[in-house]
Amino acid sequence: MKGGMGVPDYNTYIMPLKERIYHIVKAMPVIYFVSYLFYKNHILSAIISLLAFIYPAVENKKAVNKRKNELNIQFKDMLYSLRSSLSAGKSIELAFMAVANDLKILYPKDAYIVNEALYIARKLEMNETIETALDDFAERSGLDDVRNFAEVLRISKRTGGNVIEAIKRTIDIINDRIEINQEINTMLANKKLESKILNIMPIAILALLHFTATDYINSIYNITTGRIVMTVSAILIVISYLISNKIMDIKI
Repeated sequence: MKGGMGVPDYNTYIMPLKERIYHIVKAMPVIYFVSYLFYKNHILSAIISLLAFIYPAVENKKAVNKRKNELNIQFKDMLYSLRSSLSAGKSIELAFMAVANDLKILYPKDAYIVNEALYIARKLEMNETIETALDDFAERSGLDDVRNFAEVLRISKRTGGNVIEAIKRTIDIINDRIEINQEINTMLANKKLESKILNIMPIAILALLHFTATDYINSIYNITTGRIVMTVSAILIVISYLISNKIMDIKI
């Protein structure tokens, strides 16, 4: 934990050993079964199933992204609360110290954004600058919206002018961006499900042939050309899966 006081570095996730073992045990039979469908060879399938040991890294990345997305949505509520306090005439520092109380009403006390708001308030109480506190939050969160907000605040305070109005305009822009990303994710939810089904269909058809047309499918396993075709097919399915995930990953 970079920040201390119970606030994490959102760019990393240290997976517990039990969770790591769980993902390996979950992935190994699936990889073995799919490999057997493509090659009908127990030894080769067992070797390929060892790829399950790298599967926890995939789940680790998902956990990091999930935590960041959750924090980003919660950050929008922090900005709403901050904007309200600024509109009420509070200074930037006092507004940030009031944000924690507002967020405690919206979220449980162990929510990421509540801990972050309390951490920022503690730093301000220890006479650290708001710029330092936000820079630390931006670095640990790895979120562009937090980083942009911290940068605007720093530049506004350095150059002078109407700092509060500049921050309020920035808050509106960032909130709009977060809301658009949420709308995009909602619209893509069904498409992502369709994409997963399409990626699974070739494997499902192969499994169906394996159990219903054994004599027909066995001829493929017994010749070199058949094994090459199966290998190329497996590679194309993996490439299709990666491309579809990339297409669906839309950010603004």
